[in-house]
Amino acid sequence: MNQLATNRLITIAVSHYCEKARWALDWLKIPYIEESHVPIFHRFTTRRLGGKSVPVLITPAGVFKDSTDILHHLDANSQAQKHLYPTDPALRKEVEQLEELFDSKLGVHIRLWGYHYRGLSDREAMREMWCEDAPKLEKVGFDFAFPLMSRIVRRVYNVSADNAAISLQEIKQVFELVENRLTDDKQGYLVGDSFSAADLTFAALAAPILRPKNHRNTKFLLKKIDPQMAEIVLELRQTKAGKYALRLYREHR
Repeated sequence: MNQLATNRLITIAVSHYCEKARWALDWLKIPYIEESHVPIFHRFTTRRLGGKSVPVLITPAGVFKDSTDILHHLDANSQAQKHLYPTDPALRKEVEQLEELFDSKLGVHIRLWGYHYRGLSDREAMREMWCEDAPKLEKVGFDFAFPLMSRIVRRVYNVSADNAAISLQEIKQVFELVENRLTDDKQGYLVGDSFSAADLTFAALAAPILRPKNHRNTKFLLKKIDPQMAEIVLELRQTKAGKYALRLYREHR
């Protein structure tokens, strides 16, 4: 069997949780093929696999339906010398606690904030975000179903100006927590002295609000944004945590 075909990563290309899984695969040098879908339409694939959301990783060992489960599986089965989780139990617990915090707080609030500022009613903006690398049939479906898709996403994620403002404060709190953990060492990491799942998760989930140049070729990150959004991006890029995430993209992505 073609080695590249042994691992399939089911994604929505724009998803920062998918970027987390994609980065882990790339960093551990594990071959895979990526299958991107348009939101809502991705359910036709994930349901067949027993899941709902993305990313989903299909491997010879089984199907993994959560970004953290994917990282655990990849790390445990990696043939590379480097690893995403420390062997020391105490350090591993720290990494896993930070990873869970970033997943449950940072990733959720950046998604809401991003949808508000990109404009769920803006068909062309959503086309750029949702249709990248998706099958042609799903892109056609987007054209017909966009009004319904927009309403569903707005309702599911409670997207509103008030909630976006709350989310921004939550994001800044996570950035402050990260800053408090960083040492003055230029090569510092969140846990121990090496790159881990905690570092990767923070940088990947913060990418939509930091817009790193070393991100994968997701076209929406290269688009011009409105002044208010740009002001927030610049503010967070200049923080210690923002500079740290951008460094991780330069050095480890």
